[in-house]
Amino acid sequence: MNDMKRIMMAAMMVAGSIGLMMAQTEKRQVVEEGGTGPFKSEVVGDASCTGFTVYRPQNLKEVVARQGVLPVIVYANGACFNHNIEMRLLLSEVASYGYVAAAIGPYDEEDVMAQWRGVLRSSYPETKGEVIMANGEKILPMTSEERKAQQEEQAKQREAAQKAAKKGKKKAQQTEPPFRTYPKQLLEVLDWLTDQNATPGSEYYHCLDLDHVAAMGQSCGGSQVLGVAHDPRIKTCVMLNSGIGDMEMMGTTKEKLKNLHQPMFYMIGGEGDIAYGNAQKDYDRIADNIPVVMLNSKDGHSGTYYEKYGGNYAKAVVKWLDWQLKGRVGQSALFLDDEYLKMKFPEWKGVRKNF
Repeated sequence: MNDMKRIMMAAMMVAGSIGLMMAQTEKRQVVEEGGTGPFKSEVVGDASCTGFTVYRPQNLKEVVARQGVLPVIVYANGACFNHNIEMRLLLSEVASYGYVAAAIGPYDEEDVMAQWRGVLRSSYPETKGEVIMANGEKILPMTSEERKAQQEEQAKQREAAQKAAKKGKKKAQQTEPPFRTYPKQLLEVLDWLTDQNATPGSEYYHCLDLDHVAAMGQSCGGSQVLGVAHDPRIKTCVMLNSGIGDMEMMGTTKEKLKNLHQPMFYMIGGEGDIAYGNAQKDYDRIADNIPVVMLNSKDGHSGTYYEKYGGNYAKAVVKWLDWQLKGRVGQSALFLDDEYLKMKFPEWKGVRKNF
């Protein structure tokens, strides 16, 4: 009898541990009516994966029954922040086309418009003139007077901090700032999704196409993508307003370009994008056996992520992923045909090699 009790207790403990491993959606929201794709999307916070936010089609099982298993995206944030608010519109839009995207940073319902209004005004290039946000609000770039005042205020703050440090009033911080993340998180969440896909009873059980995985990152997040691009599971990389150039960021240098084994897509905001020079250097240095496309818009470092449904950057990302992960060759025209690119996005410029 005692042996039977021990066996039953052991079985209960195993069942309990599996239950804790299973995906447990506890928060969700729908952004912009779920996107423009054929499968309305949702944003999910999961109790078993609290450091990440998942963007996926609603009614996941039904979508898989119609389309088949869904390709996966792992995403790293601009500034290597530990939140993905800036990309909520784009990732929601991409998910509506039949993708499951796991982004670094816990689920957060903070208003993306309020979060990025000031950032956009100070970083958007003069070539655009005005910004139309997803809520219809017009944001004008900072005037020269406003920019000058901002620079003067920043200079005063730096001077005050230096004086305080010299007087010993403010000790230098030795710890990493709370928003810092690390490249390996992209592989950790990919491991989690792999486990979920193989665990009976999980929301993701047999829903994911783990043979077709993209790593995507914006700005600093692109350095994190390069840091894990050696992993054979990653079949393509999307670099948004990003490039490593001669920098060292998040442990990544130009040496990581030697580890690439997959097609690369750089979406850059033109000469007004602070990543422009680095991206050009990456493009030149990528080996002759690696297919790479670079598109340049005039949207600067902030892209079109705040525009309705993620704007034109979201459209380009969907086309690239459809081509690379779903084998939809017709979507390749934007990247391989200059006339088609000019017709769809007249102000964009494109280059490619190794195709």
